[in-house]
Amino acid sequence: MKINIGGESKKEGWKILNVQKKPDVDFIGNINNLDQFENECCDEIYASHVIEHIDQKTVLKTLKGINRILKKNGKFYISVPDMDSLCHFFISPLADKKIKFHVMRMIFGGQIDEYDYHYFGWNFQFLHDYLNEANFSKVERVHSFGLFNDTSDHKPYGFPISLNVIATK
Repeated sequence: MKINIGGESKKEGWKILNVQKKPDVDFIGNINNLDQFENECCDEIYASHVIEHIDQKTVLKTLKGINRILKKNGKFYISVPDMDSLCHFFISPLADKKIKFHVMRMIFGGQIDEYDYHYFGWNFQFLHDYLNEANFSKVERVHSFGLFNDTSDHKPYGFPISLNVIATK
């Protein structure tokens, strides 16, 4: 099984887990409680702009839960707002007020509903360390996954705003 956590659009071969009931969602649930899934039931898990919505006190438990449901050598594709890039752009004198406001919303969440708040700011060093602590054997940064047309490849100002990582169990 392959699960797209937080996804909304159907893609052949993938199931969708979302906290909100929406069309095409296969499983209703929260990423920080994957008890509805058996151990080692997934070949791949995808989460684009999801784990920044997990509070700091439960993020390690959540990553360990993802590791638990992945099969050996399974892949976890993670995309999060890249704090290093966003902060660099935010302090740039070349960015106007409108752009800085948009970048600030990418850092803290759009806050359009009760789920759209960011509790954690990620860079590669933080993500790498947490994934290692959650028992992933390999963590690598990539430019793109080439899996879904979503925020993981978003470049609103000509540079990528996402940190894309593949973690292997």
